[in-house]
Amino acid sequence: MTASSTKPTISMEEWERKMQEVPIAKSDLNQLIMNYLIIEGYKDAAEKFSEESGLTSNVDLGSIEERMQIRFAVQNGDIRSAIERVNDLNPDILDTDPRLYFHLQQQHLIELIRQGKAEEALEFAQEELAPHGEEHPELLRELEKTMALLAFEVTGESPLADLLDFEHRQKTANELNAALLAAHSQPKEPKLPALLQLLAWTQEQLDEKASYPRINNIVNAVLEEPGKNVSSSAGSRT
Repeated sequence: MTASSTKPTISMEEWERKMQEVPIAKSDLNQLIMNYLIIEGYKDAAEKFSEESGLTSNVDLGSIEERMQIRFAVQNGDIRSAIERVNDLNPDILDTDPRLYFHLQQQHLIELIRQGKAEEALEFAQEELAPHGEEHPELLRELEKTMALLAFEVTGESPLADLLDFEHRQKTANELNAALLAAHSQPKEPKLPALLQLLAWTQEQLDEKASYPRINNIVNAVLEEPGKNVSSSAGSRT
């Protein structure tokens, strides 16, 4: 007899009955949704949800648009505009976070290299980034990696070409977005994705102990009968 055949099976009826016994306040769910909309920058949706749910927020929803404009500027490679907007909003953010400021300047350097402006990139690195490297030696390695892009006539052939990917812009935008949220005493990350990760981990632990109705597709969040598509679902998470 295999280990899997000895596991108890929990029926859909029993599972749903147990779930109904768990007290969940609608206000907590509304707060969770509002938290996600605000942090991810869905201003219109947050305003609409606030009206429909009657939920008030301690966050000025108008500030979401300012934060998103800064984020979009970084995602579009317009780093100087993003820095100007941040300084107009709160100059202390970059003054007190030299690593963040370096990463923004590094991203501007990457944009110059992307545009083929080698001489301007060298001058900018020497005047703006090198002094930061002297003050913070741990940042020198990042500067050296970026400058290595100039060693290739076709930057896309560089082993460090991933610096030119949109994902690197997104990484910088996320770092800046987190700093803007922290400056307004807001969480840096929404709670909902963390809860979904916790759900996936909990199901994996429970898979070893019982056969039960589980959510195999996070998108539709439908409970499926015990034992249905568990192996394919587990494979999709790897």
